[in-house]
Amino acid sequence: MQSRGLAPHEKPPTMPPVDKPSSPPPDPHGSPYKSRGGLRRIWDASRYSAAGLRAAVRHEAAFRQELLLGVPLVMLAWWLAATPLQALALVAVIVLVWVVELLNSAIEAVADAVSTEAHPLLGRAKDLGSAAVMLSILLAAATWGVLLLS
Repeated sequence: MQSRGLAPHEKPPTMPPVDKPSSPPPDPHGSPYKSRGGLRRIWDASRYSAAGLRAAVRHEAAFRQELLLGVPLVMLAWWLAATPLQALALVAVIVLVWVVELLNSAIEAVADAVSTEAHPLLGRAKDLGSAAVMLSILLAAATWGVLLLS
């Protein structure tokens, strides 16, 4: 989605009100949405993370494309690199692209949940996320190029 600028005399469109779900009873120890900790928290966090990865593979074409290119590169990195540190750098920039794409997809999902109508701030948020993905891909390409050509 492209950013849309406003003329100096224009006001940004107002967002429609969002129905707030009923919240759980207040917790005297802090936010009712915060987890407790311990092994249960680790288990729950792992389940949520796995669900997020499944959702990205299922719903995000860009993430699937980056996985199709990145997984073979991650495997090749250990064979192509001259040192373990170089291999780690090659793998790290690929993983960085995946992380930035997941964050960009999260921004887009929230923006679309707020409104599918064109809005300058939602458009800007999506454009910024897209720019972050582009920069991470450029960094990955530069890292692979420098390490493999040196």
